[in-house]
Amino acid sequence: MTSWPILSMQITSQSDVVAVRQRAKRIADLVGFDNQEQTRIATAVSEIARNAFEYAGRGTASFRLDAGKDKLQILYITIKDEGPGIENLQEILDGRYASSHGLGIGITGARRLMEKFRVESKEGGTVVEIGKPFTRRQALLTRERFAEIAALLAKERPESDPHAAMALQNQELALSLDEITNRQEELGRLNRELEDTNRGVVALYGELEQKADELKQASELKTRFLSHMSHEFRTPLNSILALSDLLIKRVDGQLTEEQETQVSFIKRSAESLYEMVNDLLDIAKLEAGRLDLHVSTFTARDLLGGLRGVMKPLQRDDKVRLVFEDPPPDVVSITSDEGKLVQIIRNFVANALKFTIEGEVRVSVSRDPETKHLLFSVNDTGIGIAPNDRERIFEEFSQIDSPTQRMVKGTGLGLSLCRKLADLLGGRILLESKVGKGSTFTLDIPELAEAAGPEADEGATYVERDRFPQLSPLQKQGQITVLIVDDDAAFRYALRQMIAGHNSAYNVIEAPDGAEGVVKARDLHPDVIVLDLQMPRRDGYQVLSDLSSDPETSRVPVLLLTSADYETLSHERIAAARGFLTKRGLSRDTIASALNRVLESSP
Repeated sequence: MTSWPILSMQITSQSDVVAVRQRAKRIADLVGFDNQEQTRIATAVSEIARNAFEYAGRGTASFRLDAGKDKLQILYITIKDEGPGIENLQEILDGRYASSHGLGIGITGARRLMEKFRVESKEGGTVVEIGKPFTRRQALLTRERFAEIAALLAKERPESDPHAAMALQNQELALSLDEITNRQEELGRLNRELEDTNRGVVALYGELEQKADELKQASELKTRFLSHMSHEFRTPLNSILALSDLLIKRVDGQLTEEQETQVSFIKRSAESLYEMVNDLLDIAKLEAGRLDLHVSTFTARDLLGGLRGVMKPLQRDDKVRLVFEDPPPDVVSITSDEGKLVQIIRNFVANALKFTIEGEVRVSVSRDPETKHLLFSVNDTGIGIAPNDRERIFEEFSQIDSPTQRMVKGTGLGLSLCRKLADLLGGRILLESKVGKGSTFTLDIPELAEAAGPEADEGATYVERDRFPQLSPLQKQGQITVLIVDDDAAFRYALRQMIAGHNSAYNVIEAPDGAEGVVKARDLHPDVIVLDLQMPRRDGYQVLSDLSSDPETSRVPVLLLTSADYETLSHERIAAARGFLTKRGLSRDTIASALNRVLESSP
C-alpha cells in the first residue's frame, strides 16, 4: 500500500469550513472525478468539517491518495477534532437518532455519499475518515502527475469572498438537483420499455426495484440536506439584509451616492439568493409531501390590494402600466391558503413585468360560470411564448433562449414551483400566449380549499410581520431591558441597532449562546427576551424550556426570532413563547411593534 499525502488544513472558523469544502472539490477535480462526484465529495467533507467546528470548536482536515497492490487508487479525507466525542454514535449510524441541530444528518449524509466511511469517537476527540475510489474511467495518477497537482494546490488559495463561496455552493446544489431529475427521467424511460416488451420482466424486476430504492433514498437525502442547509444559507443572508437595510436608512450616518449604489446592489443580490433558497426548499418539501396548507378566509379585494402595494415598486418605468382590476360582485370571500396564493400570483406579475417592454400588465379575478372556480389572471403585452416552449417553461431550471431573456436574470424555478403549489391548492395553471403579442397566465382554483396542515398551538402566537398594527410606544417607567440570545454576532449587532440605535428608551444586552442567555436572564431580569431557536449546543427550544421552568424567569415574555419557517417548528415545544417573527425583512417598526405586542400580552 502506497500513501501520498496531499495537504492538511486547520478548521477554526466558519470560513475554514467553506475553505475545506472548496479544497475538497478542487482536489476531486484535479484527480479526475466528474462534476457529480466532486459535489458529493465536497458536500460530505463540508458536513463533517462543520460538525468538527460546531461541536468541538476546531479540528484538522487531511487529504491523501492511497494506491493498493491491485492498482486501485482511493482519495481519502480524514477529519479529526479534540471535542467531547459523540455520545449517540451508534444510534446515529443505525438511523435511530433524531437530532434537532443537524449532527446526525451530517454524519449519515456523508456516509451515504462516500463509499469508504470510518468513524471513531471517544471522550477527547472524534476521527472521521471518508474515501472515494477512482472509477474505471479515471486515469491512474503517476508520481509525476501527483507532484504537479501538489505544486498547483500549494499556489492556489481558496475563495475568501463569502458571497462568492455561497453562490458557488448554490450552483453546485442546483446542478445536483438537475442530475437527480435526469435520473428520474431515465427511470421512467426504463419503465416504459419494460411495459412495451414484457420480456425478461422477472430477471429485470430485482434491478428495477433496487434502482427505485436508490432513487428514493437520494431524494430523501436531498430533501433533508436542503432542509438543513436552508438555515445555513438563511442565517448569513438575514444578517446581510439587516445590515444593508441599516446602511440604506442611514441609521449611523450619511452615505455618498456611490456608497448607496453599492449597498443597494449588495441587498438586491442577497434578496435574489434568499428567494432562490426558499424556492429550492419549497420544491424539496413539495416533492417529499411535507408542504402543508394553512387555510383561512379572506376577501379578494384585500388580496389584490396587498399585491398591488407589493408589486408596484417593481415597475421599471412608465412605459409599462401595472393595472389591478376590482373584483366583480360575485367574487367576495375566498377560503384558501393566502400565502401560497399570493406566491403564485406574485410570480406571474413579476415575470410579466420582466418580459414586457411596453404596454401593460393587467391583474384580474373572475368566476368560471360552469365550475364556479376562481380564475386569477395576469395578462401582459410582452414578448409572448412559442407553442413548443409552453410546457418547457414549467420545468425546473428551464429558461427560453431569447434576446429579452438574456437581459433578465432568473433561476428557472418560479413557474415550476407555481405549478406544484397550484396542484397543492387543488387547482391548475392555464396559459394562453402569442409570440410578439403577449401572454395570459391563469390560476384556476376552487373557492373552498381543504386544510391539510396543523394549526398554531394556543400557547405560541404566530405573529405575522406583514400584519402588525402600528402600535404606540410602550408606556413604561424607565428603560425597557431587552435580552438578545443569538449565536450570529452580525445579526445581533443589526438587531441591537434596530431596537436601541438612537433610542434611549431601550437597554439591550446580548448573549452569544443559549447557556449564557439563561444565566443573564436569571441575573439581569430583562423585560423581554428575543430568542433564536437554531443555535449550537443548547438550542432555543432547550433555552425556552429552562426559562419557563425557572420561577425566576418564567414570567419574562419571550419573542422567538429565527430563520426557520413557522410550520417547521415544534409547536408543542414553543408553547411558552409569546410571539414569533422570521428574520427576513425586519425593520425598526416591525421589531418595535412585535416587542410592544409581546410585552402588552405578558401577565
